[in-house]
Amino acid sequence: MRNQDISVAKAKKAISDYKKAIGRPEGLAELTVFYCESCMNLLGSCGMNDEGYFNALVRMFEQALKAIVALEPDQQEDFVERLERVRSEGHNWGWGVGDDMDDLMAEYGFAEE
Repeated sequence: MRNQDISVAKAKKAISDYKKAIGRPEGLAELTVFYCESCMNLLGSCGMNDEGYFNALVRMFEQALKAIVALEPDQQEDFVERLERVRSEGHNWGWGVGDDMDDLMAEYGFAEE
C-alpha cells in the first residue's frame, strides 16, 4: 500500500462532480456503492483506526441508499445486495459502523426480515 493516494475527499469530489454533471440515478448508485465496497476492501487490506474515515463511510452508505431509492424497484436489488455485504462487514469494525448501517438500512426500507 506504499505510495498509494488514499483520499476520501478526492473520492467524494469525484462523486459530487458526477452528480452535478450527469446525475443519472443508476450511475450515482453505482459510484456510491462502489465507494463503500472500496472502503471495506481497504479496511480488509490494511485496517484503520480513524473515526473520521468510518464516519465518512457511513455518510456515503446513506448517500448510496438515497441513490438506490431513487431507482425503479427492479433496479434496486443488485445494489442492495452489495450494500448488504458492506453492512455485514461493517460489524467487523469498531466505532458502531455496522450498527449505524443497520439503522440506515431499516430507515430506507431495506432491513433484513
